[in-house]
Amino acid sequence: MSNDNNRKRLVVLGGGESGVGAAILGKDKGWDVFLSDYGTIAPSYAAMLDGEQIAWEHGGHTLDLILSADEVVKSPGIAPTTPVMQAIIRKGIPVISEIEFAGRYTDSRMVCITGSNGKTTTTLLTYHILRDAGIDVGLAGNVGKSLALQVARDPHEVYVIELSSFQLENMYRFKANVAVMLNITPDHLDRYDYKMENYVAAKFRILQNQTPADAFIYWQDDPVIAAQLRHVTTEAMMLPFAEHHEAGSHAWVDSDDDVVFDTSVESMKMPRAQLSLNGLHNLYNSMAAGLSACLLDVRKDAIRKALSDFEGVEHRLEYVATVDGVRWINDSKATNVNSTWYALESMPACKGVVLILGGTDKGNDYTEIEPLVREKVKAIVCMGKDNRKLVDFFSGKVEHLEDTHSLDDAVAACRRLSADGDTVLLSPCCASFDLFKSYENRGELFKEAVRNLK
Repeated sequence: MSNDNNRKRLVVLGGGESGVGAAILGKDKGWDVFLSDYGTIAPSYAAMLDGEQIAWEHGGHTLDLILSADEVVKSPGIAPTTPVMQAIIRKGIPVISEIEFAGRYTDSRMVCITGSNGKTTTTLLTYHILRDAGIDVGLAGNVGKSLALQVARDPHEVYVIELSSFQLENMYRFKANVAVMLNITPDHLDRYDYKMENYVAAKFRILQNQTPADAFIYWQDDPVIAAQLRHVTTEAMMLPFAEHHEAGSHAWVDSDDDVVFDTSVESMKMPRAQLSLNGLHNLYNSMAAGLSACLLDVRKDAIRKALSDFEGVEHRLEYVATVDGVRWINDSKATNVNSTWYALESMPACKGVVLILGGTDKGNDYTEIEPLVREKVKAIVCMGKDNRKLVDFFSGKVEHLEDTHSLDDAVAACRRLSADGDTVLLSPCCASFDLFKSYENRGELFKEAVRNLK
């Protein structure tokens, strides 16, 4: 392994999209790069590393090779409590995220979006507006291609980046020109010692290093954001949005049911009925994306057009089919309680929902969705290896409660319990790893099962 004295050594942990991108950028910038993955690296990524002649290993970590690093780029999914991370921390080696590493090597403008729910939709919607307006824009973070790989091989003038709390944890000098925070509700608390304040602090790292030339867009009525803003100072321009006009609002719905966007760069309005995405949560997503586009000086007509023709996100309130008068909706991306709250909020106000819940519980508190369940849900079908917590909580709160342990059994139960005019909603509240590889895998198999009903 070449490690001549004048080359700094970069170790990348994790051989997925972000890790391989960071390794390639490191190589291009003259680092001596080594990548290590405790699991298995997919053949496509292994081929990329081999093609770049980057040294790598998988199926375990060789500590001697890792602890010789000058700096470590860590995949967001690796918890700080793992043995390899504990060894790196003990040795005092700096640990950063792929986004932080990529940010060193570019002066492009960064639109960064976080929140417990809605961030993928808002990221893709913002990207859609900018791309359709002719801006040279890249999509990165939790969606799209690795930011580091784009900075290395396919640079853009603007990047729209979806950021999770895990990515924000290891960001220090990176700066968002536009920071968007949609909402904060309990999620991933197992990663944060079950302390909400730790999770909130991670999310608020998106404001680091912002100057008066930068902007912070956020939901004005989120109680967690409002409370944290009393303890956090930022020099950034504050652009809150709300359903109706409040003191300081920069986007709202007026008395004519027009959505108003009001910024120092561009101001505009458009009929709410023309937004392509329905539901209150999607109104907020559209406001955040529209405000970001106004700040980047996108023309009003381009913003209106893009907000009205966006097609939505796979696995997020995705219409699958109507079978025998029953609508089937795939919301597999709802891996926490608040996501399911948003899904139920967008359903019609009648007892016509058959709701599929279940999976790997992340310390969920189901009281948040109980009022909507009582109002809108006629039956709950539990789908997981162990549904005891769900069964205990929802017993007596809906007309029918079924305990199933496979997708086929869950779909069969939904078919039996639903009638013409009803909606079957897969919005599980839980992670997918008990029965499925990922929420995407869960959503794909659900859609396949529904199409087979026809």
